[in-house]
Amino acid sequence: MLKPDTLALTVVLALLTALGPLSTDMYLPSLPAIASGLEATTGQTQLTLSAFLLGFAAGQFVYGPVSDRIGRKPVLLFGLGLFTLASLICALSPNIETLIGARFLQALGASGPIVLGRAIVRDFYEGPRAGRELSRMGTIMGVVPAAAPILGGVIERFSGWRVTFAVSILFGIAMAAVIGLRMPESIRKKSEVPISFAAILRGFGILLGHKGYRTYVGLSMLTYGGLFAFISGSSFVLQRIYGLDELSYAFSFTFVVVGFIGGTYLAQHLVGRRGLDGTIQLGVTCLALGGATMLVLVLLGVPSSLGISAPMAVYGIGVGLTMPQSMASALMPFPERAGAASSLLGICQMTFAAIVGIGLGRNLDGSAIPLPATIAATGVLALILFVTTGRARRHQPGG
Repeated sequence: MLKPDTLALTVVLALLTALGPLSTDMYLPSLPAIASGLEATTGQTQLTLSAFLLGFAAGQFVYGPVSDRIGRKPVLLFGLGLFTLASLICALSPNIETLIGARFLQALGASGPIVLGRAIVRDFYEGPRAGRELSRMGTIMGVVPAAAPILGGVIERFSGWRVTFAVSILFGIAMAAVIGLRMPESIRKKSEVPISFAAILRGFGILLGHKGYRTYVGLSMLTYGGLFAFISGSSFVLQRIYGLDELSYAFSFTFVVVGFIGGTYLAQHLVGRRGLDGTIQLGVTCLALGGATMLVLVLLGVPSSLGISAPMAVYGIGVGLTMPQSMASALMPFPERAGAASSLLGICQMTFAAIVGIGLGRNLDGSAIPLPATIAATGVLALILFVTTGRARRHQPGG
């Protein structure tokens, strides 16, 4: 069986949280081909990404509170099963409307393993140790978004975009087998609160009443919002405006992934000395610096795609430093509500990112400026939020 403080458990949890990047990054090089093959507009094709985030947010409303009540493992298996079935529908989609709907369903399945991966970390670990574990998971998970666009570019070149969803099917089956055979139940004490819509809302209200929780959720939202802006808009900007082909785009995408891996690796060594907030402070600085630099380079008319990719690597470092520590800090005061706290964090994060993606998609018509402008805005706002919320972040658990 998988045990705490082992590399095997860390790898499995990292792969669970990698369902999101796998489900998005692998088919990014195929977005223009999907638009052409299904006779869809750029905006319609962008909706396959935004629908995924909306489905992800909807799924998280249920998974965390339900897992607090009945346990992590059965909910994990249900989510993986739904993810695998929806991936099959994606692979067989005859039109863009079906693909959009299937992506929503796929996200409903994927949200469970990602929410519960964070909750299981809180079940097993506390404080900086939880932040360090999430950073370790981030380092391992970073391999997936690094490899996924390259694999997707190769598949698109030789087999077409439908095969990318076949890979998701195989991944879902493999993870379900590991969870079913090797994952122990991690929850220490199951919640006695009945599962109902009203009870879930009351639980969310308690979470939102905590000033520190609201602050760290806000930092997580802004950080991921800028990252998703790049995920959803970079294929159109780098391929259509800067002229990269599928494989060149896939390799350029690795800039942000390498930055993210570097950030999570750095966080593992910093969090013990600087603490969670000290590590986040460095992270939000990188977010603002990376986003602002990208906007300046694009406004100056730098012709190379490196004007987008290189600053995004700096932003990626900021994501690796900020996200795991913000998540750990948000969940830390609520050991008895770790599932619900993880769910609400994900709902806020993904809903915000979906709004960012929809707004960006409507403005990506022949200009690269909307992409860096969005990323710069989220990075600078994250820095401002951190600087202005010192008192809230020092708010004691239960206060």
